[in-house]
Amino acid sequence: MRIRLAATLALATTLTAGAALPTAAATPASSAPASANPTVQDILDHLPDDVVAGALIRRDGVGATAGPVTADDYVRIGSVTKAFTNTVVLQLVAEHRIGLDTPARKYVPQVLPEEYNRVTVRQLLDHTSGLPKPAPTPGPTDGPGWQLKSVTPEDLLRESFAAATDAPPAPGSEQQYNGLNSFVLGLIVEKVTGHSFSNELRRRIIWPLHLRHTNLPAADDPTIPSPHAEVYLDGQDVTEQSPYPWAEGGMVSTAADLDRFITALFRGNLLPPTQQKLVFEVPKVKSAADNTNCVGQTACYSIGGLLRYQLPGGEYVWGKTGSRPGWDNGLFATRDLRHRVVYSLNPTGAGNDLPCIKAIVNAALAD
Repeated sequence: MRIRLAATLALATTLTAGAALPTAAATPASSAPASANPTVQDILDHLPDDVVAGALIRRDGVGATAGPVTADDYVRIGSVTKAFTNTVVLQLVAEHRIGLDTPARKYVPQVLPEEYNRVTVRQLLDHTSGLPKPAPTPGPTDGPGWQLKSVTPEDLLRESFAAATDAPPAPGSEQQYNGLNSFVLGLIVEKVTGHSFSNELRRRIIWPLHLRHTNLPAADDPTIPSPHAEVYLDGQDVTEQSPYPWAEGGMVSTAADLDRFITALFRGNLLPPTQQKLVFEVPKVKSAADNTNCVGQTACYSIGGLLRYQLPGGEYVWGKTGSRPGWDNGLFATRDLRHRVVYSLNPTGAGNDLPCIKAIVNAALAD
């Protein structure tokens, strides 16, 4: 299966409210059904199109596809990885091995400069740390994006702090979604356990949930198991490029495994009750995304690393989006697991697939 991408950079999307979207005239949006309340099947019937070359949608445990993909495809899940990372950290909080309100520098002083000595683990988890933007590197991106085959997480953090020019907001004062938080969290996990982050991920989540098609590839392993989409940028195969944002966004999985994970997480099978409440706890601060308070009707991130998203009918649902070159993915569910959805789109790079993503989530989770 080959999905050709015309753009030089993959389109990274999020459901965050207030995100700046290209105008329709400048960037065509993926076609959506004309009806006001399309079903998931209505959306699939309109795909593929010029913007989305393939789509996989798994709603309430049942998968359906459009274009050259299968329901069993492996995908690079990008920032959906953050939900796994935060869960591992909260498990260690429950074991009293990490303090939620302990300064992060206590665990990793070698990577956090002294000016960030007030940043706590909680603030890393809910993106209120005020860490600087990640240092950019050339190549396909996922949000900030990295090609880290020859760069360690410590290197990336040092480069990002060295490149920072703006004064950071006070820790805990506003929410700024930032992948550096996840790199620090991964290093904290390694420090307190004495094991690699990937080992803790396997031992704590992947093996107990029998996620047989989920893994975190090694930094020097660009492969992805079959079946999977083959993605191209300007005629160049990038399926096995830029595979390593580690605890920030490096995992590979399938829709069925992601469905199993979100179900277990929401049921409280991965965390004791005290930490389970934190999975859905949103900080009472300003959101940098749209300059409104997270207590209000805005999309914000929880301590569990989940994005709170409001359906057109007013109900809040929870989940996480994630992008890698050639894949735009996400998992969302109602709090009571009445409905859940996992999707994976293969953007062509020719336009904006965010309207399609919103249509999928709205259709899949509405009663």
